[in-house]
Amino acid sequence: MLAKRGGVKVAFQNNARYSAAGMPSRLKRYQEAGQLHYVTFTCYHRIQYLNSASARDVFEQTLERVRLWYNLCIVGYIVMPEHVHLLLSEPERSSLAVALQMLKQISSRKLHKMDVHKMGGPPFRPLLAKGGKSSPRFRPPLAKRGEQMDQPVWQKRYYDFNVFSDHKRIEKLRYMHRNPVKRGLVAKPEDWKWSSYCHYLTGLEGVVEIESEWTARKREKMGILPKLKRRTPE
Repeated sequence: MLAKRGGVKVAFQNNARYSAAGMPSRLKRYQEAGQLHYVTFTCYHRIQYLNSASARDVFEQTLERVRLWYNLCIVGYIVMPEHVHLLLSEPERSSLAVALQMLKQISSRKLHKMDVHKMGGPPFRPLLAKGGKSSPRFRPPLAKRGEQMDQPVWQKRYYDFNVFSDHKRIEKLRYMHRNPVKRGLVAKPEDWKWSSYCHYLTGLEGVVEIESEWTARKREKMGILPKLKRRTPE
């Protein structure tokens, strides 16, 4: 089955499951290529700000909100205690970089507001600019001397890998879904609530809509047809 939204084709094989620290400073990004993107971004200095269920819930809700705003196709995701993996399309509105910036900004504001350390996560450390008493490792780069600022939730950059084949799509989904098991957080992938694994396993809808064969079949039954974009001849 072939699903197409936003100019991105996603082929789903008849497969039992998948039918349906700082970043490098000189990353090259190949966007607007009509391909899926495997994106990874981490919490500030890999501090586990997503260590609580409540914090991960907030991120999931924000991801769905941004998906709707920018008309993104989320093919897979997982929220770990200190980093996030996303397999997604380029948005129909704006650029992928802008959509990810909004995702990080909104989730950061919400996590600061809910005070994640009261939910089981680490406390946010107030940061002081040069001339204050905070460690240089935790100093924000644009603060004025002696000024107190909120500690960032996310590292500034993100890792972006273009997924150019169905084989790579399945490889990335399997990798991200096995992450909590590999880390010893759960015994089975389905025991980790904050990922797209259970959707692929059962077809059940979660907080975030997943672009899969399950979703394509549901739309077909509802009579919702994908809107195909026609490329104008050059």
